[in-house]
Amino acid sequence: MYKERIITDRVKKLANNFPVVVLTGARQTGKSTLLSHIFPNTEMVVFNSAFDDNEARQDPDLFLENHPSPLILDEIQYAPELVSAIKRWVDKDRKPGSYILTGSQHWSVMKTISESLAGRAVVMNLEGFCLSEITEKYSKRSWLERWIEDDISDFIKSFRKAEYKGTLYELLWRGWLPEADRLDLELIPDFYRSYIQTYVERDARLQADVRDWQEFGKFIQLASALTSQEVNSSKFGREIGINYNTAIKWLIILKATFQWFEVPPYHGNTIKRISKKNKGYISDTGLACSLNMISSHQALSGHPLLGALFETAVVSEIRKLSNAMPSPPGLYHWRSHGGAEVDLILERDGILFPIEIKVKTQPSNKDARGIKAFRETYQNLRIAPGLIICACEKFMKISENDYCMPWNIV
Repeated sequence: MYKERIITDRVKKLANNFPVVVLTGARQTGKSTLLSHIFPNTEMVVFNSAFDDNEARQDPDLFLENHPSPLILDEIQYAPELVSAIKRWVDKDRKPGSYILTGSQHWSVMKTISESLAGRAVVMNLEGFCLSEITEKYSKRSWLERWIEDDISDFIKSFRKAEYKGTLYELLWRGWLPEADRLDLELIPDFYRSYIQTYVERDARLQADVRDWQEFGKFIQLASALTSQEVNSSKFGREIGINYNTAIKWLIILKATFQWFEVPPYHGNTIKRISKKNKGYISDTGLACSLNMISSHQALSGHPLLGALFETAVVSEIRKLSNAMPSPPGLYHWRSHGGAEVDLILERDGILFPIEIKVKTQPSNKDARGIKAFRETYQNLRIAPGLIICACEKFMKISENDYCMPWNIV
């Protein structure tokens, strides 16, 4: 059964105003399904690495002549020769929504698009499900929009929890990919084993010359174990015995295939006193559980990775909700050399929104110490009330300037 995606309206609006729309994202996030749902009467051509479908690579202009717009070209990285031809056709007729492209390899797609379709294409990213998509509880404005734009009193009035059938542990273990969402729990390990094998064999091989695939597999596992930590490429390499440059190269491959993302540090006006390392996250908590041999959702109870997985899920959720906003906030993390830190700093319109993430049911004002230190460091900046997202049951005030909020609201 199809579940509505929160970026649907944005994709429609982009297609109504730009001649080329590019939808990127990891495999199995539902790009093709989404476009088939939005544009049911538009022809879709799916490319792959093994065959030159319809001779699109040998004679791209003839291919486009035989497949008139509007046209959806799925996995365009396998037919890069088409992009220059699309430019020529778009320059003749800039009709909105002429070409919708998808790609699951960021390097290939963006390099080709930036070189040939600059000023003609708009790019959007699709990740796995967010909570409102999984539970099919939609709002015109997400909780993130309301938190950024509304007064606290109005936010509290609009407060609504999602009714997820399972537990938090089950959701973290199952993950957020559409295919995983529909499967019985007993099939989840099989799904992710297949996903990892397919990803390594197809996407990573096309990205770079990786000679030792066993070592690369260990690297992916290590990355998943280090999710929600500051990125230290030397540590990545040292743990599995590869050099620094190889570690950086492999991490870029993970980012290029949307299996890893990073949040930059917030500097402000005291750049020399703040850590300059990005914070890194695995793309999906279900994938991380599989890579770390976590056999069931019950096994997450007391597991040393539980806090990191919860933070990964919340940060990913905020990224997804931001992506659906017309004016998304900037995302940062903050950590001073003195040890104070805030998991996430959102910035929009000159206002900073500090967010802490704690996998606990009874937060206290001690959990807002990082946010307090952030305020004291940047006393001249506009800082909104702090938010602690946790496993509590209700929204409540825990200090003069800070609130805690359940993780499962929409």
